[in-house]
Amino acid sequence: MTRSASSRPFARLASRLAAPLLIGLLAASIAAPATASAADLTISQAEQLMVDLLNANRKAAGLVPVRVDTRLMEIARARSTDMAKKHYFSHSQPDGRNVFDILNAKHITWYGAGEIIAWNNYPTLELSTHNADSQWMNSPGHKAIVLSSTLNYVGVGLAIDTSNGKKMWTAVYIKGPDRTGAVSTTNKPVVTAGPTAASKKVSVSWTGADVKLQVLTSGFHSWAVERRTDGGAWTRMWTGTTLGSLALNLPAGHKYEFRTAARDKAGNWGGWSTVTTTLPMPIGAIGTGR
Repeated sequence: MTRSASSRPFARLASRLAAPLLIGLLAASIAAPATASAADLTISQAEQLMVDLLNANRKAAGLVPVRVDTRLMEIARARSTDMAKKHYFSHSQPDGRNVFDILNAKHITWYGAGEIIAWNNYPTLELSTHNADSQWMNSPGHKAIVLSSTLNYVGVGLAIDTSNGKKMWTAVYIKGPDRTGAVSTTNKPVVTAGPTAASKKVSVSWTGADVKLQVLTSGFHSWAVERRTDGGAWTRMWTGTTLGSLALNLPAGHKYEFRTAARDKAGNWGGWSTVTTTLPMPIGAIGTGR
């Protein structure tokens, strides 16, 4: 089930696939126990495995992996939970809404979207995950969404209908603005002799890049750089720099930490990358403080 949102009103690009194409039955050689094995995956682990499998399919086809969007995860989980609790299997909920209505109600910006659903009653969540992925990849319409060259974010949700053991799967895809922060890597400091016996020259460098999406990658913008001494407060050294290194003369006898974070052109910051160096005081040297 896909739809484009390049303009209002939204135009349907492809008709919804018939539900029977999504139904997976338990293999005759497998007896389904009442509950999954104690060694089975948790629901969250199964969802992560599904994301990994879907992206493995994309990599095998030469495509960029889609990124997980927590908002889409919430929608996909709610969709699967609704189907499991109300015992139905459809892209349309009993209240008449579909995933496009939900995306709009949550004020999520999207330029194209698709939803794929599946159910099976395999005895473990691990087997269920692989089976649902196989169903989707063996159905041309669903495979087209998984291997789309225009979608860049995904959310996956799993719920279990406790009345019959059905595992209900939903994957929601969108083409949306870049929401993924750039990545920075801070390299190990290089320490050399300083201007005095009680100081050292510390050189720190870093690299970074924006995370590539299938479409709409914003591109790298700049770094923020901070440091702290002996576990104290972080001090901002640079914000918005495009330089990739710095060199400081620092007093020995202290522990220094440096961290960098990268920002893309859409304003998305990635996480901090931190490195540490300790400068021992030379024997006989007199400390100069911070």
